[in-house]
Amino acid sequence: RYTEAGYLPIDNNRAERAIRPFVIGRKAWLFSDTPKGATASAQLYSLVETARANGQEPYAWLRHILERLPAAQSVEDYEALLPWNCTPTVPL
Repeated sequence: RYTEAGYLPIDNNRAERAIRPFVIGRKAWLFSDTPKGATASAQLYSLVETARANGQEPYAWLRHILERLPAAQSVEDYEALLPWNCTPTVPL
């Protein structure tokens, strides 16, 4: 595939850099109190890394979506909150 599409990256450095903090913290998170707690931590980490991968500042994006989720009523409302569709405003 790389011989036909020279613009594709051959390495996976971007993916490795994205999971590095998780790998470093793995021992610290080894003993979650409950399986549900471990699942919640993994889900939150996934949201943060997805926001970063899409150029969002994670705290601003999470705050933005958590403030707007209660008012969302349609699929379009939810899709507008996805990190690749969303541009949160940072309060001054």
